[in-house]
Amino acid sequence: MTPETIEAHGVRLRPFRPDDEADVVVGCADPLTQRFLDGLPSPYTEADARWWITEAAPAAFAAGGAAYAVADPATDRLLGTIGLSHAMPQRRQAEIGYWVHPDARGRGVATAATRALAERAFTGGIDRLELLAQVENVASQRVALAAGFRSEGIRRGGGRARDGGRRDLAVWVRLADDPPGPYPRLLPDLPGGRLTDGVIVLRRLEPEDTDEMYRLNTDPAVVASRVPPGPPAREELVRRGVGAAHQWLVGTVASMTILDAASGSVAGTCMLLPDQPGGQAMLGYSLFPQWRGRGYATRTVRLLARWGFEQVGLARLWAGTLPENQASRRVLERAGFRYEGLLSARLPGAEGSRGDSTVYGLLPRELRD
Repeated sequence: MTPETIEAHGVRLRPFRPDDEADVVVGCADPLTQRFLDGLPSPYTEADARWWITEAAPAAFAAGGAAYAVADPATDRLLGTIGLSHAMPQRRQAEIGYWVHPDARGRGVATAATRALAERAFTGGIDRLELLAQVENVASQRVALAAGFRSEGIRRGGGRARDGGRRDLAVWVRLADDPPGPYPRLLPDLPGGRLTDGVIVLRRLEPEDTDEMYRLNTDPAVVASRVPPGPPAREELVRRGVGAAHQWLVGTVASMTILDAASGSVAGTCMLLPDQPGGQAMLGYSLFPQWRGRGYATRTVRLLARWGFEQVGLARLWAGTLPENQASRRVLERAGFRYEGLLSARLPGAEGSRGDSTVYGLLPRELRD
């Protein structure tokens, strides 16, 4: 690409200038930028900014990529940067990346710049653009969705961390003939970030919930009804918490934490697992023993079901339980689920054995308040 100025979608992409130095320093030294861009020098200095402006950015164009300053069209003040790297001419492919100045975040700058540069790249002969983000970088993945990129999975250990370790990267891709965006989501955000009936609150599972989730899933009363039986490894729960927001965005599963509304204490966890493209989903839940017997599981099922039918647009919900788990079966029945049958040897058991599972189903008109 050539370093011409691009004006589109309310932003200006232009070559860097010497007077951008101070804003580049602020943007690249920002803790959030540093957290998600391991390749940046730390600490980031004025000398680093001058090298970027005078040498690295021009070299990106010379190598077949691009490195633009994202500027406000009215003031020409730098709002961030965006560029193309890892160009592969033989595959007509490149990688797009960006950062946004702290003062410009939350204004759609990254989405506008990504759309503008993607359009320019496609008219210049690129057929495929990749956008890579750390799995926990939810904001960047929201930009990808808004700019028409689709999830293609996780590149395990695809990124080099600042400490020498490896990071998993979420892979988002847009092709030249894809719609410009936003790409539709199967699982919308919770309204106001939560669901509540005044007694319990459901919110998205967060990495900070790991300790409580480990305590829950290693409780003997919970382990007894787990499938497969036995407690999970702590590392599994760490990955689950870190990846929960990504899985929600790509529509794999909506994992939530159940809170007592009065105290804010964690009472348990629940999830909605869509079955694409069948218009149905499975729901599941688990409570700490001390929160059982208060109707919290029934309240959780009702809130999940109502959200699934009214916001997700599901046509059917289903849930399964061990046949001997009478308490869980009563929870489902109180919410309106109907018993649909027994699946023999459906579930893995201890030491290679198999266990039966009941199946319950719910249609929108059957949900009970």
